[in-house]
Amino acid sequence: MNKQKDPVELTRRWVRDVVIGLNLCPFARAPFEADKIRYRLCDADTAGDAHAALIREVADFVQLPGEEAETSLCIFPHGLEDFIDYLGVLEDAQAALHGSGLDKMLQLASFHPDYCFASLEADDPANYTNRSPFPMFHLIRQDGLAAALEGWPDPASIPRRNIKLLREMGL
Repeated sequence: MNKQKDPVELTRRWVRDVVIGLNLCPFARAPFEADKIRYRLCDADTAGDAHAALIREVADFVQLPGEEAETSLCIFPHGLEDFIDYLGVLEDAQAALHGSGLDKMLQLASFHPDYCFASLEADDPANYTNRSPFPMFHLIRQDGLAAALEGWPDPASIPRRNIKLLREMGL
């Protein structure tokens, strides 16, 4: 496969150039540089297939020691192009995590090329805080997140700073 079109490689570049490059997530650099981000290419043609693939990744990821993979990005290059379908899978996955008690172990973050927060217009640059090259779900270990946030003086300032930066950058 052409490296330019490899979804995993494009996602790695997005993490490096956008997430870390713009410091949208101040906690991303360490696992990126330590190669502790798990990139999972998930083939799915329907929302149901996507949900099943995500649940399989959750099951696999929780079995891995944190030293091996601190976080996982489940990349869906096709099958979840429609943002509404994507949100349905997100809602079902969050309910499954809660129902299983795994929400105490994992946090689920969401990214999509057409991400639009409910309170914003589609062309608001603030939406780019959650826009990515492909639909994806980010599994984050709660203990690792708690440890990272412990040393951060004002975690609530991160999204405010990102929104301000992206709005200043514009579309």
